[in-house]
Amino acid sequence: FDFAPNNVIPRASLLSVNIYLYGRPIHINLIPLLIWSFLMFSQEVLILIEKVILEIVTSLSKDEAPVLVLPNRSSWANVSFDNAVGLQMTSGSSVTTVRSNCSSSVTKFGHILKVLSTIYKLVQSNVYATKRDIYYNDTQLFGSQRTVDSIVDDISCMLKVPRRRLHVLATSKGFISGDLCYLEEDSTKVDCHSNSTIPSVMFVFTLTCSPDIVSSAKFVLIVEKDATFQKLLDYDFCTKLCPCIMITGKGVPDVNSRLMVRKLWDTLHIPIFALVDADPYGIEIMCIYKYGSVAMSFEAHSLTVPSVMWLGLLPSDLHRLRVPEDALIPLTQRDQNKLTSLLKRPYLACQPAWQREMEMMQRSKVKAEIQSLASIAPDFLSRVYLPNKLRYGGWI
Repeated sequence: FDFAPNNVIPRASLLSVNIYLYGRPIHINLIPLLIWSFLMFSQEVLILIEKVILEIVTSLSKDEAPVLVLPNRSSWANVSFDNAVGLQMTSGSSVTTVRSNCSSSVTKFGHILKVLSTIYKLVQSNVYATKRDIYYNDTQLFGSQRTVDSIVDDISCMLKVPRRRLHVLATSKGFISGDLCYLEEDSTKVDCHSNSTIPSVMFVFTLTCSPDIVSSAKFVLIVEKDATFQKLLDYDFCTKLCPCIMITGKGVPDVNSRLMVRKLWDTLHIPIFALVDADPYGIEIMCIYKYGSVAMSFEAHSLTVPSVMWLGLLPSDLHRLRVPEDALIPLTQRDQNKLTSLLKRPYLACQPAWQREMEMMQRSKVKAEIQSLASIAPDFLSRVYLPNKLRYGGWI
């Protein structure tokens, strides 16, 4: 059985595919398969929600107060580390019990039921909504957007279903730019040579199924801050050195940004570099892209990129480049506590070079933002620092 003559993989589309059996082409229409898969996934979600409701009804029929059992998404005790995956939730994780007869949790119990009801209707009718839509549907009940955000993630974790299959989307906050073109679901061509907003979770999820991704990029550069991202855009960095793709989550990345980086890695198979501040919080942001977070460890397989490499700004760069002292910032007590916490994390054991850089920061008691390189020369970052790092392998 050959996929194509001469071992050439044929171009596939979301609608059809050609395969070759003993050199003879066979055309297969994928639409029925995709519809069947969608219906099966949707049916599974509906059954899982119905099971939760049935347990509540059963408790009520026995004159017992219903409870909901949620995996604890905030405890390091609930995650294990795998170098190939990152932080992932363990099967025997501790749980949080949300009781309907307890004053401290009855409100959350009601919130979960309300959101479950909304999700059921969305999946059943094949309609999508944003978390903001859900919040504005009953602002008095939820009180804040953060409540809805947390409840949706709790439900996703409880049902063991990715959020995209709950038909709940989040508005993207990140940007992407560079050598990348793709077609949206309505056949609109998106050219990322100009700054583009990262697409929604549902669309990013379908990107790898489509042949309509065109890129000659040699690497992906994750940029921590929007200000640095915009400065590199002004310099036309994505074309002057070599074709590349830049992406920023504008600080702590949202799920869309993390999912996009993962999809680019899976699809293009090119190096992924991170450019973050030489401070504990910049390092933590880079670790979220690479290894994931405790709160989203139940979706580690689709969100982490274990191959991410630390391009800069390294604490050792500050000494090597003789960054002026007035551009350096003393570590606060909060910074030192965060750094100590990072050094205890399980993934640092397999990153001795990262550990040495962080210990250097701990000894020097100073940090620096990427913008500190401008104290050497206004365009030092784009004209000297990044080109040399990429050309001579200055990453760890």
